[in-house]
Amino acid sequence: MPRMLDVSDDVRAEIGDEEADRLLAGEDAPGSYDCTSCRTPGNSEQERTSTVLFVGEETAVLAFAHATCIPSQVVPVSEEQLRGAVRSITGEDAAGAPAIPAGDRQATLGITCGLVLVKDELLPALVVEPNGPIARPGSTGPQDDFLPLLVEHGFAPVADLNDRPGPIEGWSALLAMGKLHAVLQPGTAGSQSAWWQAHQPLAVSDGWRAAATKEKTVLMYAAPSGTIGHQPREDLMRQALEQAAAKGLLVAAAMPLAGT
Repeated sequence: MPRMLDVSDDVRAEIGDEEADRLLAGEDAPGSYDCTSCRTPGNSEQERTSTVLFVGEETAVLAFAHATCIPSQVVPVSEEQLRGAVRSITGEDAAGAPAIPAGDRQATLGITCGLVLVKDELLPALVVEPNGPIARPGSTGPQDDFLPLLVEHGFAPVADLNDRPGPIEGWSALLAMGKLHAVLQPGTAGSQSAWWQAHQPLAVSDGWRAAATKEKTVLMYAAPSGTIGHQPREDLMRQALEQAAAKGLLVAAAMPLAGT
């Protein structure tokens, strides 16, 4: 039975005309599916459905989404991220903690997803705080260079939480299969590399995912170790962010949402 599928030119170019035509004819496309964006059921026989192709270095995975959630598109990801996305679907996630190199030490980054009220508008945000000091690469001293390093990369100090952070070039937040997989930073020759990468994809709330999908932008706030702490409610998280900003211990930037 023919499917109500949207196959973008980019997706068609990747999978070929023959496969695209088979999808549209219903030969290789499922009737029912879980939307890769909102994670709720969909049916390509009854509603417009987008084809979303996740492409790694050696592997590609075709997923489906409500056309009202996201358009048909190709989402480039690393091979490791793609395998993680597949594991998240099959329930075979491996436990692990995201970490970034920090000079001669390695610090684990804690990331919290929450909605932050900015000028009467709830916006999707990532709040990042290491579990220890971050040393400048090559440094062996005890100083914490986490915020200075981020400022050098384009993040700006936050004076007032009611001011929306400005955009940062080359960074993005990767949401794949409805979960947060990585924060990407500029790489070489126009590519991107993972600044933070989840060993186990991070689940986000339906409200956060809906806001991120609507805005196509995610705000990222960062503070030194011991500044924010784990806050069980978004109002408490905002209060902790305001206190960090008042002390000059908060930087932020707005980055596009990559993937779904």
